[in-house]
Parts: sequence; C-alpha cells; structure tokens
Amino acid sequence: MKLNKIYKTGRIGICLVLIFIVSCKSEKGSSFKKEELTELVYPLLDTENSRWFFFSSASRPFGMVNLNPDTEIKGDWGGGYKYTTNTVKGFSHVHEWQMSGLSIMPVAITKENSENIFSDFYSEFSHESEKIFPGYHSLLLDRYQIKAELTSTKRVGFHRYTFSSSAQKAILFNLNTILGPCENTNGKLEKINDYELSGSLVLSTNFRRPKPVTVYFKIKFNEPVSSIERNAATGNYLVNFSIVKDKILMKAGISYTSVENAANNLQQELSHWDFDKVVSDSKTEWNNLLGRIKIEGGTKTDQRRFYTDLWHALQGRKTISDANGAYPDNSGENFRIGQLPLDSNGKPKFNHYNSDAFWGAQWTINTLWGLVYPEIMDEFVHSLMQYYKDSGMIPRGPSGGNDTYVMTGASATPFIVSAIQKGIIKDDLEEIYTAIKKNHMLNGIMGKAGYEHNTDLGGGLKYYLQKGYVPYPLPDGNFGSHQDGASQTLEYAYQDWTLAQLAKKLKHQEDYDYFMGRSKNYQNIFDKSSGWMRPRDVEGKWRENYDPYQYENGFIESNGAQSTWFVPHDIENLAILMGGKEKAVEKLNEQFETAKDLKFTSGTSHDAELHPEFSRIPINFGNQPSIQTSFIFNLLGRPDLTQYWTRNVVKETFSGLSPATGYNGDEDQGLMGSLNVLLKIGLFQMNGGTDKEAQYQIGSPAFSKVTIQLNPKYYKGKKIIIEADNNSTENIYIKAIKYNNSPVEKNTISHDAITNGGKLILEMSNKAKQ
Repeated sequence: MKLNKIYKTGRIGICLVLIFIVSCKSEKGSSFKKEELTELVYPLLDTENSRWFFFSSASRPFGMVNLNPDTEIKGDWGGGYKYTTNTVKGFSHVHEWQMSGLSIMPVAITKENSENIFSDFYSEFSHESEKIFPGYHSLLLDRYQIKAELTSTKRVGFHRYTFSSSAQKAILFNLNTILGPCENTNGKLEKINDYELSGSLVLSTNFRRPKPVTVYFKIKFNEPVSSIERNAATGNYLVNFSIVKDKILMKAGISYTSVENAANNLQQELSHWDFDKVVSDSKTEWNNLLGRIKIEGGTKTDQRRFYTDLWHALQGRKTISDANGAYPDNSGENFRIGQLPLDSNGKPKFNHYNSDAFWGAQWTINTLWGLVYPEIMDEFVHSLMQYYKDSGMIPRGPSGGNDTYVMTGASATPFIVSAIQKGIIKDDLEEIYTAIKKNHMLNGIMGKAGYEHNTDLGGGLKYYLQKGYVPYPLPDGNFGSHQDGASQTLEYAYQDWTLAQLAKKLKHQEDYDYFMGRSKNYQNIFDKSSGWMRPRDVEGKWRENYDPYQYENGFIESNGAQSTWFVPHDIENLAILMGGKEKAVEKLNEQFETAKDLKFTSGTSHDAELHPEFSRIPINFGNQPSIQTSFIFNLLGRPDLTQYWTRNVVKETFSGLSPATGYNGDEDQGLMGSLNVLLKIGLFQMNGGTDKEAQYQIGSPAFSKVTIQLNPKYYKGKKIIIEADNNSTENIYIKAIKYNNSPVEKNTISHDAITNGGKLILEMSNKAKQ
C-alpha cells in the first residue's frame, strides 16, 4: 500500500495556538513540502496488533466519542480496527477501557439481501480506498458501493454516507452485539419525529468492570426517515429512507447519564450540518496540540513517526462527563448522576475521564504532559480527586464511573505528586495528600491485586508493612491478577518514596520519615548472592531454583532481570547493593547487549511476551516495567551509554511506519507514544518528576532542533529550544552542554530552569566523552 494514497494535504486551518509547519531535508537532501502536522501522522501504525481502545481515527483529543470502523468486534485484544481484516462490521462510537457501544452500518437494500440484512450485513473494503488522518476516516463499502465518511466533535459522531443514486438506502443500528471488551444488550431505539431518534443500550459486566453502564444517544438526520423495522431475533433496528438524494448525514450525540444530556451534547457541540467544517475544526484542534512541539532534522519517516507517537500520547483516556458537567457515578451501591463543579459562566471547571491505569506513567505521560500539556495533567488530577470525593478512593483504572482496579499498587500517586511538584496543582494540597495517603495504608488501593473488587488481600500490603516485602506466592490465596510479590514490593517502595516527597513539601515530618523508611523495602528482595531481585516466600526463604529470566516468576509482565532495575528513586543505593557503580554499569550494559539481538522487545505483540525465547529477554521496551533502563546509565555516571543505547532503541524499535509493528501491541492509552516522544527529544525523568527540584535527565535527541511551546497559564517561559549541533546517525554522543550560555555538567536540568524558557545547546560528536 502506498502511503500517499492515505494522506492528502489540506488547507491549513486557523489555529488557537501556533501551528508549527515542518520543513526539513529528506534522506536525499531535497526539501519536504510544507504540510499540516496531521498529515504527518500515520494512523495505521501497529494496527495488525490492535486492541479495542488502540485505534482512534475520527476522534478529538480525549473525546467521549471515538468513532471508527470495526473490522474485529468479538474481543478486546485484537478488536476494533485491525488492519489484516478487510471486512467492516460496523462503525461504533465508543472504543474505551472496558467500554464499547453504538455500532451502526449503512446498507443498500436489495431483493437478495432484504430478508437476511439483520444477520448478514458486513461488507468488505480495500485499504486503497481509505483516507485517514486525525479527526477523519473514509472508505468505500464494496458490497453496497457506499462511501462512508466519519468525523466528530468531543461528544458527537458525524457521519456522511454517499449512496449510489438507485440504492434503497438504510442504516442498521446494531445495538445488541458483542463489541470488544463487553456485550451490548437491551438496545432500544425510538422515533421522535421524521428526523430524530433516541435510544440507549447497556454495556454488560465483565470481570474487570462488574457493574453495567448505559450508553444513551440522540440521533439526527438531514433527510426524513420513511420507516423503522425492529428484528425480533436480534433486537436490532433498520432505519429506512426514501429520498432520492445520494448523501445522508447523521449526527449521534452520546451520554452516560441520560438521553436529555445526549441531546444537549449534540446541540451544544454540533448545531449545524457542515460536515467539512467539523473535519477542518478537528484538524485545527489536533494541529494545535501537535504543534506544541516543532522538530527539525531527521528523515521524513522519522518526523512522521514522531508526530504519530505524539498523536498517540494525546488520544487515550476518554471523557465521560457531559457538556453540562453531568457524569456517571457507579462507585456506590446504586447508580447516581454526579455533577462537576461549574465556573461563573456555568461551564464545568474540568472534564471527568475514563482511564486505564497510570502503571508506567512515571516514565511517560508524567513528563510529557507535565512539560508540554500541563492543562491536561491539571484536568486529570481534578478528575481523580472527583472519584475520591465520590468513592473515598483515588482509582487505578476507572471505567463507566467505577474502578476496575487494573494492575497493582497506587500508580496515580506519582502522577499527582509530579503535578504538584511542578506547580501545576497548587490548591487543596492537604486534601489531596490525605486522599493519596489513604491508598498507601491498610484498606487502601495498595492492598488490592488486579481486578480485586470485593477484598483487599491480593496486594499483600499487610506483609509489606510487617515484613518489608510482599511474599510470593501469597499464602492467603488468589484474589486477583498480578499477585507477583517481588514486583509489588518494588512498586510500593517507589510509590512510597513519591508520597514521602509530598509529605516533606507539606511539612509532615513524621509521615516523611515513615514513608522514606518504607521506600527502602526494595532492598529486602535483592539477593546479593545472585545479583538479582528475587522473590521470597512468607517465611523469608528465597525462591528455590530461581531463574531471573523466567517470565512472571514473581514479577508482573516481566522477568527478574528486567525488573531488578525498578528502583527509580534510589539508583545509587541499588548500585551499592550490586557492588558499586562500575559493576552495575557492566551488568546493565551486558543486558542491553543481549537484548539488542531481539531489538529490545519481547516480540512484536503483547501476547508474544509469553514466547519461550522472547520472554527471556533481559531488557524489554515493549512493556512498561523496564522502559526506563537506558537512562539509568546517566545516574551511574555513564551518560555516554544512555546516549548510545537510547539511540539504538529508537533506531531498532521505534522508528518504522508499519501496520505490523510500532509499540509491539501494548500501547496503554498514550504511555508508549509518550515514551517515544521523550526518547526522541532527549528529556527524561527517572523518578517521574516527583522530587522537590524536579530534574530532567538529558539524552541524545533524534533531531537537530526541537522547539517546545510552553503554556503561559502555567509557565513563565515562552518556549524551550533544544539544539543538537552536528547531530546525525553517527554523531550520537554529547560532547558539551550549555543552557542559556551556561555550562551544564551533570546531564541534568531542573524543571524550573526549563519552564522559565531558554535554549539548550548540545554539541554532538561521534565519540563518547571521556
């Protein structure tokens, strides 16, 4: 497939902030033509390994509506838009963590298909007919010869269907079906008048989301409906049109609270019928956000991959609150409609969000959002606190207004602490501290294993407090997923350290001492005789016949070799346990040398991690537990190795544009996209930016110049410029660093210095600095 058939340059929209246009030299030295940044995004990246919430084409940033074609519907992993399947099974509006819904399909009725249209309505399509860019998706349904075009606002899906003039036109509402992670049931559709419909469907429960969620919707057409048929066998509906015009436009507003709020969302966000204007507005919104970072240098493929990474960093985790601030609260015994606080103009002060866990966010969105998109970090902290006010607990993966308790630990703690330390969150700090601390104590979220809804034993927190580690196996039994004691111990120790930093900031000295003590618990599972983190049972005995390369042998989605380095708050003392910095460097460097043969990942998809060979890789950049490892060298006094291995990881793992690979099938709602952006601009935060003087470790950027536009509401400076003089694929080492003409000696720079604005100049070389 030729890429230029998918992307076409469009007219540049008017930006609210500065839109950066990329103009640089290609591999052959010729200049690239000027393009909108949305035209550089490659939406098909890794879509052979897609999962239900991964692909998001005709959507706004963090939109409630996530509208795109579905080629696979009966499964979370491998569901949604999967590149290798050439059959459209519907266009659905919700692709989110444990949620799905409102699938529709335009059809042309014939004598041959009229009797079976409710059970046989899928259509093949060709990728050659597709056009995709952020905010827009179009393709041709071969079976019906219908051109389908999709776009959206935040809460409204907008469809434009072009039929052949002779076709008997209809739209099938597939309200009762399995979509991705859950079954859609109890679908209802009601005709309000010839141009308007309303309805609802219920998202059934699963073991991750144990309470049902209702999706309400309001539909408007630009042409009158002639009739509606309901099929008794499926409970689905066929909406017929008798018009002679070729095009049918349809607007679908959704809500998780009521039909009335769905109608209000539609009215507030899309009161007109200008489809092309919505496409243009969506491109403008995406261009504004992508344009916060301007890059120069590298190949065109490098640049396209960069903006694809950045696009992914901004499309996970979806809005669940309505335009008026109403939202679903499923945290109590009975469902209730909550209300966000309003400003003086009657508008919600922030949006409320659905979200996968923040597991791994300390090395990804903490840094990217905190620096480039502080307003997004601000909103998410307020949303997390709204959950606390409703349920008494900061969640670990809310879905449909209730926590799923995905993964382990208190992964939101570093995220919130980072926002506070960077000055993004300034108010109500004592209330926030109380909320965070609750999660670190008995009966808090640390006590829960993955998806543990009714107990709080699987987290092994009582043992962590009594013995200084979580035993493996847990003697109490199995209560949830990821009951891997060694990893749980490492997570808790780091998260305790981040909480201690906030305690210190707020002058809670006793708490600071207490949590700093707990932060050293990682030492209790380090086996000096083997040099690895090693699980211990409840009696304190080391795991027998221990193999540090055995996958999930006491470690979560990783092996012991990978997770041994999960001490982001105390690398220097970890090195002492290993016999000193030189031995630690030697050990980690050897792991990278071995991992290079497998391109630093456990295969090219998430399920490949279980492969007998791939799972034994000592460093894995395909999942979160060891994605920080190349920057550890910086803290061990070998920045040259950080520069060398980071550039190698980018080159071997995160450089291509292909549906077959990209994030190895595990892009958890912006985490891996964010990681890629940080590796390529050469800024990283080992402890997630949670210390008092939040520091960035400086790495080897992939581009000759990076310009970051700062949000003036949060930061004093206007922009940050990173210039890598003489940068190339050979000149990967940093010979000297200056910031605002002052030398930088330790390959670090503070958050305050960067956000005051300035120029970071890196003198690049093909030789490591001695």
